[in-house]
Order: sequence, then C-alpha cells, then structure tokens
Amino acid sequence: MSGHSKWHNIQAKKGKTDAARGKVFTKLGKEIVVAVKNGGASTDTNAKLRDVIAKAKAANMPNDTIAKAIKKASGELSSVNYENIVYEGYGPSGVAVIVETLTDNKNRSAGNVRSAFTKGGGNMGTSGCVAFMFQEKGELIIEKGDRDEEEMMMLALDAGAEDFSADEEEVFVVTTLPEDFGTVREALEAEGIEFLEAAVKMIPDTYTAINEDEAKKFQKMLNLLDEDDDVQEVYHNAEFPEGWDE
Repeated sequence: MSGHSKWHNIQAKKGKTDAARGKVFTKLGKEIVVAVKNGGASTDTNAKLRDVIAKAKAANMPNDTIAKAIKKASGELSSVNYENIVYEGYGPSGVAVIVETLTDNKNRSAGNVRSAFTKGGGNMGTSGCVAFMFQEKGELIIEKGDRDEEEMMMLALDAGAEDFSADEEEVFVVTTLPEDFGTVREALEAEGIEFLEAAVKMIPDTYTAINEDEAKKFQKMLNLLDEDDDVQEVYHNAEFPEGWDE
C-alpha cells in the first residue's frame, strides 16, 4: 500500500514550491472556465462549478483567487475554447496511464504528451487501451485527526457514499459513484468536514509494482506531464518501491 499511499501523495503535493502551487491554481482556473462556460457562474445552479470549487479549496486555493477566476471566466466565454482530450498509454513495466487535458491546441497537447511518454520509457496507446483497468469514482480524502472512525463512517454512508475506508494511517477515504459525488460532498460539508482532496477521478482496479530504476523513468514522465500547461490530471496504477521519494 505504501507505494500508492494517498497520504504520501497528498503530503508531496502540499510540500510543493510556490511556483508549483501557482501552476496547480492555473490548471484549476481552467477547470473553472470550462465549468462556467458550460453551466454559468452561479454556484446555486451549477453543480459542476460547486465541485470544481471544492477541489480548488482542497488544494488550498484562496477564496479570493477562486472568486477572481469565476469573474474572469464570466468575461472570457467568447474568447476561450478549451477542448477536453484524454490520452492513454503505458509507462515502464506496462504501467497503465491516463492523461486528461484541457487544451486550445490539440496538436500541441498530443505532441507534448507523446514526448513525455517516450522520454519516460513508455509509449502512448490508442483510446480505450487502459481505461478498462480503472473505474470513475468520486473520492473525498479526510484527515483523521481525532475524528471517531465509526461516526465518520456512518456520516459518509448516510450521505450516500458507496464505500468508506480507514485503512490508511492518517486519512479516511470516502468513495462515491460519480453522479453522487456532489450530494455526498455537500452533506459532509454541512457537518463541518473539510477535505484534503475532493474530486471525481479514475481509480485503478489493481496496481503494478515497479522497481527503483523503472520508478526513476516513470517519475520523469510524471514530471514532464505535470509541467505541461495542457495537462489537468494524470492517473496511473504504478506501485512505487517501498520508501520511494519523488
């Protein structure tokens, strides 16, 4: 489990430099633009926008930055046209990789993603080549702190969660069906619960263990994808070696 620990991943994200956090905020801003364009700037009527805002808050995006992004998105509707394109492929040892992009230039994003796969010792595949290894789920990560496990589980399940896990040392993991994500999230928020992560994502059914040499190559791929402004999310089923540090 340590090779794909949610707590470890969250700690790594929280420890990023200001510049890296700024890049995360820029990507979240693009998601806000798309949400506003598709459903309007009102959180009362735009459920997708509410979900993106929750995701942004979990990433420690300041409230005034979120508000500015919504205002900016409202004024950019005619000039910005992002297309959602998903790429699939393989990393070292056949690790399954899904890359979600929001781009205004699909030729650019395709070339950059393909290059990242190649430089990381992998190769891009055809649409659907690895998607069947993942399930789309809503996932809410909550820091345990001094919360009672049984009480937290009952809150989550009563709210409509599909599953609840306390297996990891520092966090509770609440899983939902994609269509129930907003309802469950809002019910838990109403109880004063804050999230370390809150998003609908692709969760692998199984994991593929990689050794240290493969991990170095794969980390290079992940870094290149992370640096690409068109890339919003990267999902994979790699299990890194025990004690691996990015």
